[in-house]
Amino acid sequence: MFFPQGLKRITKFKGAVAKTRLQQPLIKEKGDNMREVKITTDFIKLDQFLKYESIAGTGGEAKNIIIEGNIKVNGNIEKARGKKLRKGDVIEAFGEEIKLI
Repeated sequence: MFFPQGLKRITKFKGAVAKTRLQQPLIKEKGDNMREVKITTDFIKLDQFLKYESIAGTGGEAKNIIIEGNIKVNGNIEKARGKKLRKGDVIEAFGEEIKLI
């Protein structure tokens, strides 16, 4: 899903209400196909990360992408959607590498 001028949709849940807003992503380009994404928490789960980066549109889509073996974490194929990603991890999805900082 693409948004104007590189904006991303950020959805936060509070109870049964979802608040959606657009936010400029914290991305710094690096090299040919490596980019860095800043996270402000200790970890983010793999399926949540795929949705955050718009690699997957829904949780079900993220689950299918992971189960099919299309995602590598630190060079290893990852099939657990609850895998906790931490700063320093490198995620490869469809030929694109993303490093968490």
